[in-house]
Amino acid sequence: MSAKEYRTVSSAQGSLLIVEQAPQVAFGDQVIIRDHLNNKRHGQVIRTSEREALIQVFEGTGDLDLENTWVRFLDQSLEINLSPEILGRIFNGIGTPKDGRPPILSNVRRNVNGSAINPAARTYPREFIQTGISSIDGLNSLVRGQKLPIFSASGLPHNRLAAQIVRQAKLVDEESSFSIVFAAMGVSYADARFFQEEFADSGVLGNVVMYINLADDPPVERLALPRVALTAAEYLAFDLDRHVLVVLTDMTNYAEALREVATAKGDVPSRKGYPGYLYSDLAEIYERSGRIKDRHGSVTMVPVVTMPSDDITHPIPDLTGYITEGQIVLSRELHNQGVYPPVHISPSLSRLMKDGIGKDDTREDHPRVANQLYAMYAKAMETRNLAAIIGAEELSERDRRYLKFAEAFDSQFVGQGEDEDRSIIETLNLAWELLSMFPKDMLTRVQEADLAKYHRSAD
Repeated sequence: MSAKEYRTVSSAQGSLLIVEQAPQVAFGDQVIIRDHLNNKRHGQVIRTSEREALIQVFEGTGDLDLENTWVRFLDQSLEINLSPEILGRIFNGIGTPKDGRPPILSNVRRNVNGSAINPAARTYPREFIQTGISSIDGLNSLVRGQKLPIFSASGLPHNRLAAQIVRQAKLVDEESSFSIVFAAMGVSYADARFFQEEFADSGVLGNVVMYINLADDPPVERLALPRVALTAAEYLAFDLDRHVLVVLTDMTNYAEALREVATAKGDVPSRKGYPGYLYSDLAEIYERSGRIKDRHGSVTMVPVVTMPSDDITHPIPDLTGYITEGQIVLSRELHNQGVYPPVHISPSLSRLMKDGIGKDDTREDHPRVANQLYAMYAKAMETRNLAAIIGAEELSERDRRYLKFAEAFDSQFVGQGEDEDRSIIETLNLAWELLSMFPKDMLTRVQEADLAKYHRSAD
């Protein structure tokens, strides 16, 4: 730690502070700022030059008397203490306790600016994760080590869905449950209370470590929060050999904080004012999930992305889709119809689903049942569009069967209770109940053996 303090602050703007004549300062160095009342604030160097250093101050620069402000550069990056005792605890975006309990005391101290897992050290994500939610388990299965975002929009129940996944996620063939790292960025106080009460009431809070940045907390703290959370997840997974599920909500708030800081420091804007390095910045976060060869533990990630104006082509969901392995898309139309969770099946996708389902993972008919459900639902959507034009009374008996299937699919398969934890076998059996609405000769994507064993009505 540097013994020198500098009183050469030249200007402040928002959360940024400019210090002149500060030699040998490195990008990412931590800073302590002491004001005229001897109160301390914390910051981080985000740009350096021969003449000056630009610092982002986590607590903001309000009420600073620049002439009487002292700055000390610590010659180290942001680090956090880690131990098994972090489970059951609540921290802010830079790892300071928010639950009124003492700080974590440990010999293990890690730099939060970790790097993506080396591709040569990665193991391909496999092993089915049962969330208890049929629309995910049956048609968009999550596997261990995957990153599968939830694309939502304002007013949709993504927080309730994320909390349900946290409560219910498990590996089918293992007794141990997931350790959860829950990171909330820019959430309201009500949302923060919702998550804490949900986890406490369901009994999983002792296996969850929460990092929370409220909407009125410093925006720059949001830039550190996902890195702090992932550092904790890597410790739990690769030091303690646990299976870890990381839920990040909401990455849109993170990206907007990044845009705010980038604009203040004069970075060249790109699409919709976001900096040109938004893609690489998001990839830096998302690619820290996965599995490593010869390690039992794993990091599986479910980021929540709210789409501004319900626009899936907006830069944040668009770039997220390039980096991650699929997406779960929520539908406003289904939500307005009272369906929970309102998962929009058509644009939803899990690119790694095929590697985590089947005979040795879920059930032998699962891949074929999923394909058949998609095919029938796609045809049902075409029939709905036709009915909207010519009227349902003009449809053939065959088309009316598709309409009936679509209604049952939305209400019974996609829709389920918020506390309803369906096993994968229950989900597949429910799928066959729906497929049994059709005669066997219409089900062309399943095998004869499947029909003989699971089809529930006569032709």
